[in-house]
Amino acid sequence: MSNGLARASVRFRPASFVGTFVALFFAAAVITACGTLLQTGITASVPVARYADAPVVVAADPTVGITFREGEDTDTEEQPVPDRARVDAALTARIAAQPGVAAARPDSAFPVQGGPGPLTGRGFAALGIAGPQDRLVEGRAPGAGEVVLDADTARAARLSPGAAVALTAPGGGGSYRISGLAAPQSAGPTAWFADQQADRLSGHPGRVDAIAVQPREGVTAKALAAQVGTAVGDAAEVRTGRDRGTVEQPALTGAREALAAIGGSFGGIATMTAVFVVVSTVALATGQRAREFALLRAVGATPRQIRRTIATEAMLVAPLAAASGILPGLGLARWWFGGMVERGAVPEAVELSVGPLPMAAAVVLCTLAALAAGFFAARRPARMRAGQALGAAAVEPSRPGWIRTGLGLLFTVGGIVLAGVATGLNGTDAANTALGVVMCFLTAVALLGPWVARVAAGLLGAPLRAGGAPGSLAADNTRANARRLASAITPIAMVTAFCGTLLFMQSTVRHESGEQVRAGLTADHVLGSTGPGLPAAVPGAAGAAGTPGVVERAAGLPGVEAAVGVLRTGVVYREGHNLDSAAALGITGDPSRLPRVLDLDVRTGSLADLGRSPDTVALDAALASALGAEVGERVQLWLGDGTETRPLVVATYGRGLGFGQVLLPRAAVAEHVTAAYDQQVLVADAPGADRAAVARGLAGLGVPGMTVTDRAGFAAQADKDQEMGAWANAVMAGVLGGFAAVAAANTLVMTVLDRRREVALLRLAGTTRGQVRHMMRWEALLVAATGLGVGAVIAWVTLVPVTRGLTGATPYVPPGTALPLAAGAVALCLAATALPARALLRAGPIAMSAGKQ
Repeated sequence: MSNGLARASVRFRPASFVGTFVALFFAAAVITACGTLLQTGITASVPVARYADAPVVVAADPTVGITFREGEDTDTEEQPVPDRARVDAALTARIAAQPGVAAARPDSAFPVQGGPGPLTGRGFAALGIAGPQDRLVEGRAPGAGEVVLDADTARAARLSPGAAVALTAPGGGGSYRISGLAAPQSAGPTAWFADQQADRLSGHPGRVDAIAVQPREGVTAKALAAQVGTAVGDAAEVRTGRDRGTVEQPALTGAREALAAIGGSFGGIATMTAVFVVVSTVALATGQRAREFALLRAVGATPRQIRRTIATEAMLVAPLAAASGILPGLGLARWWFGGMVERGAVPEAVELSVGPLPMAAAVVLCTLAALAAGFFAARRPARMRAGQALGAAAVEPSRPGWIRTGLGLLFTVGGIVLAGVATGLNGTDAANTALGVVMCFLTAVALLGPWVARVAAGLLGAPLRAGGAPGSLAADNTRANARRLASAITPIAMVTAFCGTLLFMQSTVRHESGEQVRAGLTADHVLGSTGPGLPAAVPGAAGAAGTPGVVERAAGLPGVEAAVGVLRTGVVYREGHNLDSAAALGITGDPSRLPRVLDLDVRTGSLADLGRSPDTVALDAALASALGAEVGERVQLWLGDGTETRPLVVATYGRGLGFGQVLLPRAAVAEHVTAAYDQQVLVADAPGADRAAVARGLAGLGVPGMTVTDRAGFAAQADKDQEMGAWANAVMAGVLGGFAAVAAANTLVMTVLDRRREVALLRLAGTTRGQVRHMMRWEALLVAATGLGVGAVIAWVTLVPVTRGLTGATPYVPPGTALPLAAGAVALCLAATALPARALLRAGPIAMSAGKQ
């Protein structure tokens, strides 16, 4: 009988299941999208291109790791390095000495400016790595002061062997004679230097990006890898197969972590939200059919038959609805992934991994959620005696059960405790607790919803009654049907809490960062570059003059008082058992002149002491506090390529959010970054100098690709650095907020359509259509006001500890974001109530009262 009842319900009363179908559809879409991104993060790889003819590649570990004990277990924490990790070039000889090795070629790539345009510099020993076609086609190998260009670049610039070309690299520059031409390169314009010269020009002498190993005839890749592994030991990693692609695209490691974080961490919250919405919607739909279940009990149906009927309905509706959401979920994942590729967070060569596991997980989770919700909602009518069922179904329970209330209070306390814990954490750890706090409070609101609704009805009842008969009816209805009102309030609170937390957390960071930049940047001019950066000074050999960099040349201009360069990089630091990364600046020039171009709000020590030794560091005060470091102590850091260092803290400052949390002398970081160019040079005019004349002098330095701007140029770069974080938070807010908005509209429509008999009774009692519409409108406004108020409180309680940990300031709520969010919630409630109400009022009251419930 149960299966027949279920099929009949779905067939003859499809409207009863539309709301459930919509909730399951969107839940499956969200779960599929996040699962697909997580799968991509786990399996992401790039095709092997440059190293296709080298079955074994030796490279450095692209992560920093620490090992610690947790009780009797040993655990490891890893963090991707901010720049490219490199290996010792001396390993090349050890590898080449193995009997199965035909050739071991060191490979490095560094940016070169000048001459025919932007080039990729390499050592001549790397020619041939890409295969037999990667060869010299004209002339001879380069010697000292010589270079080989690829044929396409030389022809485009009308250059030939014997011509001279001026080139600048991170480690120096000068005029080079073209000794030969190589085959065109698929990777773009390339310049090959003599190996010793390339080692110096790369900016990281003695270290290379990778070593490509080719076998002797008859040696398998497996045997070759074993021999190479013996040669390098723990000094490097041996890559084979598709893992070689990671060496070509070192950004893949960070991309995997970003995709896994979105698909795993955020996906977990999104999945919990989706299941939460499905359970709430299915429970509402099942509860609305209490009269039907009561009638079945009255005619002899057993509790087991009721439960089987609900289970069969879930199995009929849930898999179909979830399967329908898979394609939109894949579309969402593809759009999301494309946005990350466009913003440089994921290499272009990575492809979205679409597999059956996320789809199956979406269908299974949605089905299980529908089953659990249906069983829970039908528990009360199924357990009642048949004679009591009809009477109980006609009356809403006076108050929630003590188990539900107890759980609601428990989640409330949990949210408060978690928010309190966040107040003692640093910025990143505090931010990671944000969605957990939100979920605790939202679960509490869902469980305590009837109590919240009763309180709201009591507080807003008097203003509603001032609205005349419709307002009075709305006040009485909301007070008498608090459970129904609660089911509509919770999704609105979800929209407000999720969007408010994610959007206003980012707005606070951007606002505070902008304020720090505006207050701290005192330079009159900012030099930037349209290329890889601005060259720094290169010391000459013994007895020879060095090459001055942009900082030195700018400082020597008339009217310039100070010029300081900044090389943007990152460091990894350890806090307890956790590793995290921080933005860092390498300071080029005299650190004692730094306060003339940047006011960093120094708290302790002196920035001038950065000039004492490369083994020094200045820390943002918040980071120094998190690390427990004071001036005169040493801190453990890993530089951009993963090199460990323990510099001496010489100062702490307060404006790290806008300028970087770590300051180091340029000499400490130059050999450990991808390209040792300064990203910007900050210039301060001397008192009384003509600013326009100084700007003209700077523009006349003749540095290729250099731009001269004012302070706005620095602020624009700071905004660009935060663009990815702002976009990611906006997308997460859109996904969660949009899903919650659909759930809110779906719930409101379901609750209005379920009031057919109530509306018919009001019409028969003499209430006009206009009064019913006004009553519904007042109720919608009450729902919107309560949901917005509860969601705003949750968001604020979450944001205060998080933003104080991140920025040291209270949340910044821009009206341009908050007002549209509130207006959207109100418009959603009004539309989701007015449209179904109009549909109900088209029929006469007698027809409505006789219709299906």
